[in-house]
Amino acid sequence: MSKELIIHSTSSDIQIALLKNKKLIELHEQKRETNFTVGDIFLARIKMMRPGLNAGFLDIGSRSDAFLHYTDLGPQINSLLKYTNVVKNGQKKTPSLKEFPMEKDNPKNGKITQVFKKNQYCLVQILKEPISTKGPRLSCEITLPGRYIVIAPFGNLVSVSKKINDEEERTRLKRLIESIKPPNFSVIIRTAAQGKKVADLYEEVKALEKRWIDIHGELIGAKTPKKLLSEQDKTISIIRDMMTDDFSNIVIDNRNDYDATKNYLTTFAPDKLKLLKFHSGKDGVFKAYNVASQVTSSFSKNPTLPSGAYLVIEKTEAMHVIDVNSGPRSQRQDQESSALKVNLETAVEIARQLRLRDIGGLIIIDFIDMRKAENKNALFKTMRDEMQGDRAQHTVLPLSKFGLMQITRQRVKPAIEKDTSDQCPVCDGTGKVNATSLIVEDIDNNLNFILASRPKAKLQLNVHPYVGAYLQKGIPNTQMRWLMKHKRWIKIVNDEKMYINSFKFFDNLGDEIRMG
Repeated sequence: MSKELIIHSTSSDIQIALLKNKKLIELHEQKRETNFTVGDIFLARIKMMRPGLNAGFLDIGSRSDAFLHYTDLGPQINSLLKYTNVVKNGQKKTPSLKEFPMEKDNPKNGKITQVFKKNQYCLVQILKEPISTKGPRLSCEITLPGRYIVIAPFGNLVSVSKKINDEEERTRLKRLIESIKPPNFSVIIRTAAQGKKVADLYEEVKALEKRWIDIHGELIGAKTPKKLLSEQDKTISIIRDMMTDDFSNIVIDNRNDYDATKNYLTTFAPDKLKLLKFHSGKDGVFKAYNVASQVTSSFSKNPTLPSGAYLVIEKTEAMHVIDVNSGPRSQRQDQESSALKVNLETAVEIARQLRLRDIGGLIIIDFIDMRKAENKNALFKTMRDEMQGDRAQHTVLPLSKFGLMQITRQRVKPAIEKDTSDQCPVCDGTGKVNATSLIVEDIDNNLNFILASRPKAKLQLNVHPYVGAYLQKGIPNTQMRWLMKHKRWIKIVNDEKMYINSFKFFDNLGDEIRMG
């Protein structure tokens, strides 16, 4: 298995495609002028309290006020508020938490009005980007992520990724981090830290500690709202979070982004520098690596699989609904075996589509009905296994008695939607064409104009068969009326290749008579 990151940049936006064995599995897009990105840290002000929601709305400078729920305050909110207050007012000159007196943990089931007052300021981090008319969602549990570890102030816990299964390695990493972490900081050890030396981890601890120092410096004397720390460039943040040993390529077509990524890899992952390539070919990088065509095929309303099975993906206000269809080329075998085969194939594609489109919230999947319990269990296991590669938090439930599967998936930004259709050349995107009588009227007007300038011309009219049938229907028909009016027999040729609302006149030499 190999993974590739293909990165296409322009002056206004950046597109990042993740390929797995040459197949597109994730697509990320970001406008360069975006002001609110997951991970950004702000000094915010409480604008409104909503006791009924146990939440507050905060001003961080966004168009819509940001939302902060009590459950996102975290147990160390009292320490965070105290630290924010003393640093902002210039009473604490150093960023170190070594001598900082920690406050009591906040209760899990309290009220937000017991923590905040209107117009109070607070240090917050963006948890979810603005979606539709909703403002960003915030958290007071500040985290600073690196490639190997994540640090969080006002705690002392050290936890290890569950994906590191070796107990000796887990113990080694935990002891190592406990010896080098800054005081009063919790640390989460990521999967990428497995097998890393103390020098690599120590270097990253210091780099993340430097980011905390930067926040401290920005906070002194700050006025709300103010961004204190921006999440790293989208390209670098994705490389940081996704880079594993099975990566084979990082291809970038923008020189500035290439240089920034090169600097990051030089500092934090020098062993990966050999994977970095600059694309300067004549064809765009997405075309060269077959990304553009995969985007077109994958983002259609009805993605089709090689077997002929296809999905129907619909978005509603409350959820996404996916319908599974076997297609016209389903093999002739017993219904149960055929249903299982199609369901297993589409489960793999559905897991890919959820990642690719970044669909979040509640997803309902209507699989083809199966009777046998072992087949239903096999489908559930396949879907659960395929979703394991998804970095977004998710829950997969077994099939209900109605054959429906429910999936919940973390939503941190709007789902990616791409219009892969072209405007219809017949109806110009309206979904309607002129009535046949109006088309005939248009033909009649053009015929009058042509014969006024060419009174003796022999004419041939090419039209869609539907229009041709209309012109020659009944006695007397339109063609006969033209003969009586103009004393000319207008030959009608039915052409199936023509659009229903188009027509062409030709002279006796076969040359088209163009109108203007």
